[in-house]
Parts: sequence; C-alpha cells; structure tokens
Amino acid sequence: MRFIITGRNIDVTEGLKSAVEEKLGKLDRFFAVETEVNVTLSVEKERQKIEVTIPVKGNIIRSEQVSSDMYVSIDLVEEVIERQLKRYKNKIVDKQQNASEFAPEYIEKEYEDEEEIKIIRSKRFGIKPMVPEEACVQMELLGHNFFVFLNAETNEVNVVYKRKGNTFGLIEPELD
Repeated sequence: MRFIITGRNIDVTEGLKSAVEEKLGKLDRFFAVETEVNVTLSVEKERQKIEVTIPVKGNIIRSEQVSSDMYVSIDLVEEVIERQLKRYKNKIVDKQQNASEFAPEYIEKEYEDEEEIKIIRSKRFGIKPMVPEEACVQMELLGHNFFVFLNAETNEVNVVYKRKGNTFGLIEPELD
C-alpha cells in the first residue's frame, strides 16, 4: 500500500506519519501492493480528525474519525475500515472486475456478514424541476439532511445535502 498523507492545520511529523503507516499498514493484507491510501489529518479546535479514502475500481472505502487525540483517531479509523471490509466483502469484491485491487488472501477468505442490508421502506414521490438553491430551501422546510430533485438547469436527478458548518453540497450524476 502507498500512503499519501496530508495535513490541514497540523504538521505531519515523523511520529504521526509512522503511526498512520503502522496502524493502517495492518490493512495491507486486504489490498494489492499498489493500492493508494489517501490520509488527511486535521485539527479544528480540540478536534483531532483523520480521513482515510481508499479508491478501488468502482468503489470508495472511506472512514472519518474524530477524537481529542490524533493517535486515538488513527486507531479508530483502522478498526472501522477493517470492519467495513469484512462486512461488505461479498459486495465490494466482484471476483471478475475488482479482484486485482485486493490481496488474494482477502478474496479467498470468507467473512460472516454481520447484518444483511434490508430495505424496510420504499417511498415514491413526484419530482418537481427546481434549481439547487430552491431544493436546499425545500430540504430545510422538510427538516431533512438531504433532498432528491430534478435539476431544472440540467434536467438530471440531483441530490442536495447538509454539510458541517451549515453549508450544503450538491451531488450530480456523472454519466459514462
């Protein structure tokens, strides 16, 4: 695994770098040698945050952990990613397409599904064309943290969502 470690409002010291590589290096049994691991360390007031993103053909494995100590955050993020990999193995490893992204031992080993994903409710609703700003207002009025709408400007289905710091995000489809 190749680590790309960056810092926001924090100097990435050799100690932090080696802690990240040592802890997340435990995940190398799941991935191919050339897999890139993007790690961002950041500090906001007393919050020590680590974000780990591992892109693998068609999927993104991601975790973000926050605590008052960066080393605790590093430990937490490794545990979460390992749990995700074990839980969703059958879903993220398509033996024909994604096999090259993962280590052979990971592909061959069977992990118990902790829980099956069950959709317990389905909704249908009319989609009115609107601009993203209007969709944000509608989302706020409904008290939701995301809203699906038909973008009047692009005529595509989009999603607006609430972000930290009272800001909003927009998800647009990327058609291949």
